Amino acid sequence: MDQPSMTNEADSVVLTSAQLDPARAIALVMDPQAGGIDVFLGTTRAETDTSPRGRELAALEYAAYEEMALAEMRKLVEQARARWEIRRCVVHHRLGSCAVGEISVVIAVSCAHRAEAFEACRFLIDQLKTTVPIWKKDVYRDRGGRWHHDPR
Repeated sequence: MDQPSMTNEADSVVLTSAQLDPARAIALVMDPQAGGIDVFLGTTRAETDTSPRGRELAALEYAAYEEMALAEMRKLVEQARARWEIRRCVVHHRLGSCAVGEISVVIAVSCAHRAEAFEACRFLIDQLKTTVPIWKKDVYRDRGGRWHHDPR
């Protein structure tokens, strides 16, 4: 699903197999009434697993129950809006393969004040990781892999 799912005209909630563009996310949250914009980028980090083989991570593969994931993402934005005076909000998440160094999630929030933007952005990523049905699989250079049981 590459089309935005909006909670209102000031929000963009997206699941996509395309690469995420932080500049686009920032542009979407720009607002003349906003004095603070906070952006979180989640990226695939290079790491080696702890097995005796010490396999190197090549990518993360994301899968989701898309309809439910989008509904939960929209709910999170609504919850954040109930707590903070958010001007505009972006929650975009990749699906499919995300190589080391690539962005898997972008959250951007604009508010009148920076403290609100920081708090709302942190709330959104923390809750996304624990409540949204998006799963990831570690894909190693030796082609082996391991699905994670929890959402992140």
